[in-house]
Amino acid sequence: MTETTPYKKPDTLKLYGKAFNSRLLVGTALYPSPAIMRESVATSGAEIITLSLRRQSPEQQQGKMIWNYIRESGCQLLPNTAGCKTPKEVIALAEMSREIFGTDWLKLEVIGDDYNLQPDPYGLIEAARELVRRGFKVLPYCTDDLVVCTRLRDAGCEVLMPWGSPIGTGRGLMNKYNLQTLRERLPDIPMIIDAGIGAPSQAAEAMEMGFDAVLLNTAIARAQNPVLMAEAFRLAVESGRAAHNAGLMLQRQTASPSTPMLDMPFWQQTVSAGQKVGEKDGEQA
Repeated sequence: MTETTPYKKPDTLKLYGKAFNSRLLVGTALYPSPAIMRESVATSGAEIITLSLRRQSPEQQQGKMIWNYIRESGCQLLPNTAGCKTPKEVIALAEMSREIFGTDWLKLEVIGDDYNLQPDPYGLIEAARELVRRGFKVLPYCTDDLVVCTRLRDAGCEVLMPWGSPIGTGRGLMNKYNLQTLRERLPDIPMIIDAGIGAPSQAAEAMEMGFDAVLLNTAIARAQNPVLMAEAFRLAVESGRAAHNAGLMLQRQTASPSTPMLDMPFWQQTVSAGQKVGEKDGEQA
């Protein structure tokens, strides 16, 4: 018999017309071994998996092993263009990816700075416009800049992936003002926090803010126990989403008692005029 929870409504993530039950996306790099990667991804419940095209060529054995697993898992493959620095590089790699993997989904990365791996906004917009024209489903990795995100949406991107903080730093949501502004100003486009998430609590916070999903890699792959950490992130994302749907209370400047104060304590309230609770007729306190 299936247990029903009437207070919960169907809550699927829809990206480019495709529905997903999980709101956690994970990468496939940096794991101690392919076996641990496989168990971690399965435990995370992720239905979208990223794969770096430049770092793990599908023509080599390591990349082939991971690619075989992704095909067996039934997950949506999201090839990424990590390491590309120009739109020309990106487009060449994207076309190669579509031919090899048979998917037009693409996580677009155009790196503009080697120190903090910050995306190049100009190259990003140029590449996004051309990839959309060529029929790709583009998910651009970008900063939390409102103008850049607006330009990417106008270029035809149906999903945005602003960073929480630079890739691999684990610093969480560094600029909450910018992120909150993005969410409020662009309410109708799915947004996935990509990069910088280092702890499950940070993922939960992103979901509580109303973001649609979280993508991460290093925080799970570099954990002492990646499989257990994958479970922790799965629960955190689910918890944050449930809290957002439930509606968080507004913050207050001043204290407010959790128990309402209604006049006198009940044991001092009179049952009738001149009589307190517990007194019998004719008795006086």
